[in-house]
Amino acid sequence: MMAARVRTPDYRCITVRTVTLVLEYFHPWPNSAGFYFARDRGWYRQAGIDLEIRTVDHGRGDALAYLSRGEAQLGIFPGNRLLVRREAGEDLVAIAAINQRGLETIRTRRDTGITRLRELEGKRIAYNPTPRGIAVVRSLIARDGGDPDNFVTVDAGARELDPATGFDGIADATFGSYWAWDNLLTSYPPDSEVVWRVDDELGVGYHGYLLGGRPDALEPGLLADLLDVTGRGYQAAANDQEAAAASFELVTPYFPPSVIRASLAAIAPTWFHAGDWGVIREELIGPYAHWLADQGILRAPDTWAEALSPARVRATSALRGTPA
Repeated sequence: MMAARVRTPDYRCITVRTVTLVLEYFHPWPNSAGFYFARDRGWYRQAGIDLEIRTVDHGRGDALAYLSRGEAQLGIFPGNRLLVRREAGEDLVAIAAINQRGLETIRTRRDTGITRLRELEGKRIAYNPTPRGIAVVRSLIARDGGDPDNFVTVDAGARELDPATGFDGIADATFGSYWAWDNLLTSYPPDSEVVWRVDDELGVGYHGYLLGGRPDALEPGLLADLLDVTGRGYQAAANDQEAAAASFELVTPYFPPSVIRASLAAIAPTWFHAGDWGVIREELIGPYAHWLADQGILRAPDTWAEALSPARVRATSALRGTPA
């Protein structure tokens, strides 16, 4: 981690340390608006932090892969991937929650005649067929009384097919698109779709994304300052979404401003629990770990607490009552 001495506008000399954050996707989207908004307001710099934000290079793995190689101090990632990597022996931990619920959907067009999840029997479903992806689709069909062995997997990889193109003619439904992002990018009329939010139907909740890294990546004082500023950024972005959207347009000029604003309005409520940012909740980790074990994805679900950094206790208590 690099450090430099700089002079502040009020002529104080402070040490500024560079911290690298790797995002969860190929491009920024409004779920990371709190980081960008706090950086644009100069709040990280005031705390002695030079925050570098990177996107992932698909050829080099996800955010957790960057963290494992020591190429970043912090990353944003799904909780299930963290738990799987820890079982494989990687020393990575979560320090804060980005989202207090899941973001994925099952979606189809009304003209398919599909109105219930069990009616996906025999249908073509496009998604990324990871072990968890397969388990989610099977569980959703089974929970609605359908046969979880009777559907056709269409391997879409990381692509999210668009209902406006008839899912490219290769699928009847999709799994994985986010109700707060991908579903807003289509020109297809919302009332012509049928959409299920996965965590409303799965029988278990989970954090959409977590923030974390290696336990020793940042010294405790620096980590506490970073989390305090980040919580402030997310609170401010939620409270002044117009300013946050204008700031975010600078890093995503290739998306329509209307979509960025709609996404911010949709995703912002998921950032907080009882008004607090960053809280990692036992009820969204423990039961989910056991669900993953039931699907054969984890072997030792009771070790989930070891995946949480002790610093999160300091972080969440420090953020309670954070002014907007």
